[in-house]
Amino acid sequence: MEKMTVAAPVERRRDAARTRAEILDVATDEFATRGYAGARVDEIAARTRTTKRMIYYYFGGKEQLYRAVLERAYSEIRAAERAVDVEHLDPVTAVRRLAEVTFDHHEAHPAFIRLVGVENAQQARHVAHVARMADLNSSAVDLLHGVLERGQADGVFRTDVDALDVHLMISSFCFFRVANRHTFGALFDRDLLDPARREHYRTMLGDLLTGYLRI
Repeated sequence: MEKMTVAAPVERRRDAARTRAEILDVATDEFATRGYAGARVDEIAARTRTTKRMIYYYFGGKEQLYRAVLERAYSEIRAAERAVDVEHLDPVTAVRRLAEVTFDHHEAHPAFIRLVGVENAQQARHVAHVARMADLNSSAVDLLHGVLERGQADGVFRTDVDALDVHLMISSFCFFRVANRHTFGALFDRDLLDPARREHYRTMLGDLLTGYLRI
């Protein structure tokens, strides 16, 4: 009696996962560079050495592919935040560390910044229809809420603060630094991504937050 083998199905699943990831990588760049309207599935297929039909097989169409790109982009930053072991950090350090993670992630992923800009130009028409998006992004606020509660219980944070406002402060600073780099530089002759000033801005963000939160 011949032995059954599972090697081929496993390898096919691995190949499918690699193909899907490669399509998402290229699609992220395409949508971030050309916007939703300007992006072409044919171009994504050509750059991934696959076919338009294969992309539709994996994702269903251009709109579904774009939504998958958005979902993965937001999943990555939420995963980076969850990787911070806030429970073993004092509240002040935890808030600083969460802000630093956002600072680092935004700087390292300019395509994410451009995608957010693209989706805002679409009035969030697509992101609102990503099934997991609400749960994904509520986790960031929940994480901050827990840290703020501990800080309030310890008597180091004011009690009239809102976790969503703190998230807004962090996102605003980090997003502006990358998204507005070129216009800011042209107007004020200062490169917000100048490596020589990186730690200055990273520390500034933490100081702004803790200055706002402390009693």
